[in-house]
Amino acid sequence: MHAKTLRPLIAGLVLGLLANTASLAASLEQMAGQMIIVGFKGDSVKDKSVIALRKAVAEGRVGGVMYLKYNVASLSAVKAMNEAFKEASPELPPFLTLDQEGGSVERLTKDVGFPEIPNAQTVAARNDPAGAQAIYAGMAKDMAALGFTVNFGPVVDLNINPKNLIIAKYGRAFSKDPATVDAYAQAFINAHHAEGMLTSIKHFPGHGSSTADSHAGFVDITKTWSEAELQPYKDLLAGGYDDFVMVGHLYHKDYDGGGQRLPASLSPDWITGVLRGQLGYNGVVISDDLEMGAIRKRFTLKETVIQAVNAGMDVLLFSNTAAYDPALSDEILGILVAQAGKDPNFAKRIEESYGRIVALKGRIGG
Repeated sequence: MHAKTLRPLIAGLVLGLLANTASLAASLEQMAGQMIIVGFKGDSVKDKSVIALRKAVAEGRVGGVMYLKYNVASLSAVKAMNEAFKEASPELPPFLTLDQEGGSVERLTKDVGFPEIPNAQTVAARNDPAGAQAIYAGMAKDMAALGFTVNFGPVVDLNINPKNLIIAKYGRAFSKDPATVDAYAQAFINAHHAEGMLTSIKHFPGHGSSTADSHAGFVDITKTWSEAELQPYKDLLAGGYDDFVMVGHLYHKDYDGGGQRLPASLSPDWITGVLRGQLGYNGVVISDDLEMGAIRKRFTLKETVIQAVNAGMDVLLFSNTAAYDPALSDEILGILVAQAGKDPNFAKRIEESYGRIVALKGRIGG
């Protein structure tokens, strides 16, 4: 059997062992806390919100933090915050995350002295995959030096709709050809892995053919989406990819949770059925920001959290930008713990997610 074929099998076995061992040592609240990545205010270790978030990390009430551009006052300040977050939980390190794709989607910019790179479309047009990997290697090295552990990329959407408002408009896709996307995505992933960083392929099941922006509201891909958009996921997973898969807030009537009009991020049809069932993915599933209009305008926080977990989501990502709330992560945690107390199957889902998260965190820096 080929090594790449064995890797997912071995990972599954290890994940199961870690889940059983880890869950015995952690409380339900600690397990649920690892499922939460949240955005924050502040750009210094001395900021009140950063101090509070560091405490939440130390107590296991939050599993990771998400940086946005306003959190970056200087590279030295970012490094100090990341070191503080890591020191808060050295045995189970937090996911220290950001979107650093290149082009217009960057949190670290030349304004603070971070070398910027072109968007994915430009990188693919000007470089072969080896050249692209060299570009991404430089970026990943600089990010790792600042203490980041997760970059939310690469985008593996196909550049199908040239009028796409969120992918094509910003050149975020490598190509409309699945094989080309696979090659350049692998270059991006390899570069980050070489620096001990994790990645997240996105936006499952495919945002490239959409005609609307999920940041703003409801996005129906029923008439535009095709199975070709799953091909990069099939290719990368077949090669052993098992960091994160980020699921978008994309609605398709044939995968809407049995007539519930659920977007992919809340739909068991997509996450449990297609991603885990058909594609055989055993790694960590993370949501796109659950405060985007496509979610926030249609579901309450409680509905969002419970439905996402029941659908098979492992990590709930909240930018905390819609209406900043310093208590947001505690509210999410309260919903998770309360629902687990009512529903044994929900509690089991939390244990499953915790096992996957612990296994993935074991690879940080490796």
